[in-house]
Amino acid sequence: MRFKELLKDELTYKGIQTKELAAKTGISLSTLNHYLAQNGNAPSAENAYKIAQVLGVSVEYLMTGKNADISTDIKQQVKELIPELNYLDEKDLSLIKEIIARLKKE
Repeated sequence: MRFKELLKDELTYKGIQTKELAAKTGISLSTLNHYLAQNGNAPSAENAYKIAQVLGVSVEYLMTGKNADISTDIKQQVKELIPELNYLDEKDLSLIKEIIARLKKE
């Protein structure tokens, strides 16, 4: 995924509007809109860092879709679940944790 798609996904997931991101990062709204445009360029390292800080993700994730915090010894099938789990609310995550705990006991 490219930067603009990842940024759009994170904004949607976090419920943050571009105007709010501009205010929190100090990056102009027009610059952020350019990043999100069809042929928009990726941001400078400084702006990518500001955006990542506000969104609570790594710059690497915003640029590549990969999370540096995920261990390389995790099975591929588990890695594929992580983005899906990230979109669940607390109630659903608790249910998933309970299911995993029960499965581990078997």
